[in-house]
Amino acid sequence: MSHIFRSDAVNIGDRVVLRRTLPGASEREAQAAHTDIIGHIIGINQGISVLIRPQSAGGYPSAAEAIEVPWPEIHIMKKLSPRTIRNSDIRAIELAYAKAFPGIEHRWSDCGQWLLRAGDGITERSNSAAPLGPSAPFVEVPVAEIQQFYASHHLPPLILLPERIGKAALRHVRDLGPEIIVMTRDLATLPTVDEFTPQDMAVEFRVDDTPDEQWLSLYHFRGATLPARALQLLRTEIDGTMGFGRLTIDGTTVAITRGTITDDYLGYSAVEVAPAYRRRGLGTLLGAHMLRWGAHQGAHTAYLQVISTNTAGIGLYEKLGFTEHHRHRYGTLDQHTAPEN
Repeated sequence: MSHIFRSDAVNIGDRVVLRRTLPGASEREAQAAHTDIIGHIIGINQGISVLIRPQSAGGYPSAAEAIEVPWPEIHIMKKLSPRTIRNSDIRAIELAYAKAFPGIEHRWSDCGQWLLRAGDGITERSNSAAPLGPSAPFVEVPVAEIQQFYASHHLPPLILLPERIGKAALRHVRDLGPEIIVMTRDLATLPTVDEFTPQDMAVEFRVDDTPDEQWLSLYHFRGATLPARALQLLRTEIDGTMGFGRLTIDGTTVAITRGTITDDYLGYSAVEVAPAYRRRGLGTLLGAHMLRWGAHQGAHTAYLQVISTNTAGIGLYEKLGFTEHHRHRYGTLDQHTAPEN
């Protein structure tokens, strides 16, 4: 009998990929007896079955007859974005994000398909090789070149693995990190600031070209204080526009974020609310302000990244209109992997 070894929290209406083990397969045959269904959940009978309607072209619900999958046959049930995402869309956002954090050195591999990035040695976004060329999924992974690049910077050889376009590199990595959800939001329409403004606080918003000590002292990366070098790289000049947003109360900074405009995308990162002011809606309010700032700067789409287990963060971003676009992970290049011939 099969079992669910991975299941995202899903609700009726969600678009998912459901992998089932076909009835009658023995444990030995199970791996070869999987079949995938991509569609929308229209019914959940917890512990008994799931009712899924296969998707149409473009990722939207179809008129096809729904399929009822018994619970014991479900092997994986993974939530997907509400629509079909093209590989070129994934590359565009990952490239915009890379430009927002240039680090110390960015250069393309000799094959022109992998972006090699070295930075603070702390955050993966600035210290990983990324398959962002249009032909990256179809060319050999430049293993030796990646190893040499990171050795020259005294850094571990990390690889960014966006879903689909990073699949070819999976066999070269070990120690995979957590799944990170990349969420996006169209900026053609914007939330009103008033709907998120607390009535019991006089909150002011502003965006500065550079961060001051109050801004820097509030920022942490995954709960840890960043060293001076990493903080300095946050304000390194980028090929685009950068702004350091904040909310203040009586002149005291109570919430911060970093916004970047690269390739007409608004990158929204480094969100932090002072401990004494959490759970009062300030993170959402700051986000609403930054979306309006990004649109004013000419961005057409906003994106952000959040670890898939951060349900509170995901809920906050969904309030602002963000939806899942794609997922990625980071992995360490296996030092014993031989270059491909």
